[in-house]
Amino acid sequence: MDSFVGQRAGISATLARALIAGGGVCVDDHPAAKGMRLSAGAIVDVAPHVDPAAPVRPDHRVDVVVIYQDADLVAIDKPAGMPSHPLGAGEAGTAANGIVARFPECASASPNPREGGLAHRLDTATSGVLIAARSRVAWNGLRRALGADDCEKRYLCEVWGAPPAQGLMAADIGRRGRRGGIVRTDGGGRRPLPAETRWAVLLRGAETALVEARLHAGRAHQVRAHLAAAGFPIVGDDRYGGARPAAATEPSRPAATLGDLRLHAVSVRLRHPTTGAELVIESARPAWALQLGSAL
Repeated sequence: MDSFVGQRAGISATLARALIAGGGVCVDDHPAAKGMRLSAGAIVDVAPHVDPAAPVRPDHRVDVVVIYQDADLVAIDKPAGMPSHPLGAGEAGTAANGIVARFPECASASPNPREGGLAHRLDTATSGVLIAARSRVAWNGLRRALGADDCEKRYLCEVWGAPPAQGLMAADIGRRGRRGGIVRTDGGGRRPLPAETRWAVLLRGAETALVEARLHAGRAHQVRAHLAAAGFPIVGDDRYGGARPAAATEPSRPAATLGDLRLHAVSVRLRHPTTGAELVIESARPAWALQLGSAL
């Protein structure tokens, strides 16, 4: 793997190994190991323009809203429209840039220097709870805690249609596309992984509903893809069928524009990576959910 990456990317073997160790190379959508051997037909993604030796740089212009912190962790309320971390060297304006500006130790907490201690991520258009570690030991523990069966993530979303009061969508999540930017729920795609999303309707309107979704694993685009597959795409989701105009029959309802994704990570319940105690980190409901509640 390191030989292949070095030759194809035109970099030294040392830099290739550092890039692989930092998580900048994936094979069939899984992080690559430097000693692995490639098979014919494997899809290798190398993160563009990444300097594997350079950690995410602090950006004091990013005003992160801290909703929890202790000696091991820091959690922020990420706004919609802000990327979780840089995709390229020197990129600024992301949540990770803002986190390391406030908490410099986060810059070296994660093996991938771009992540600034983040042990998970949210889509750019998704708002809500985003957690980073302040040391490598805490990062390793946080990754385990976020992947454990007793971890629960809750999301608020506005969906089109009239979903049942409660529901369960169990369908594997597999990536498709050159860089895995879209997922499938029909068992296809690259390396499909099992996933379950439970939902409960909180409020109903003429054409949309406010839904709470709960999940454990947290696969890529899980809530978006599962609700769309169930027939209730999230309002504003131009990737999974939710980009419809606001209903004219509901003039009091706040309109969602194209790309204005009505999806918010409202809480994460997990075991603290150091103490083992149960920890619940919550963010406030976004403005659209509050407005929606008063309109419906």
